[in-house]
Amino acid sequence: MSALEYKVSMTESIKPPPAQYLRDDVIRGGMDLLLFAHRAHLRHADAELDKIGLGRAHHRCLYFVARQPDLSVGDLLRLLSVTKQSLGRVLSMLLNQGLVEQRIGEKDRRQRLLRLTTTGNLLEHRLFEGMHRNMSQAYAISGEAAVSGYWVVMQNLMSADVREQFTTFHNR
Repeated sequence: MSALEYKVSMTESIKPPPAQYLRDDVIRGGMDLLLFAHRAHLRHADAELDKIGLGRAHHRCLYFVARQPDLSVGDLLRLLSVTKQSLGRVLSMLLNQGLVEQRIGEKDRRQRLLRLTTTGNLLEHRLFEGMHRNMSQAYAISGEAAVSGYWVVMQNLMSADVREQFTTFHNR
């Protein structure tokens, strides 16, 4: 029987057998958990965005611009790791719907700085509320040690350059 094939009740967590966390079936089980959790975690936001014709790419932009008002388009490109063309399509929709505004940088006039409008802030806050509830519930049930372990695992999933980008972003 594989590490993730045994049955558990709805109140129990599926756990790999001790000292076998590097087996292929356990790693695949971890990937399954990551992908299913990601889908469930974003379900509320996806439904809310779908009502106004937006998707996850728009949500990611709203999230990062909310976290760092006056974020430059160049910095957003690096954070999202997408092409200019792809970001251009997403940003133009957000600008046209009045969710994001852009202005020219004061020090460098070539810079385009982004911030959420009042409407954009309200939308991003509604999206975040659902994720906040979900994360808070998961953190509370899991306990502090599990949350610390989760942070370590997530950071170790990142390549060194992405981890550096995360650290820089997170410490601003």
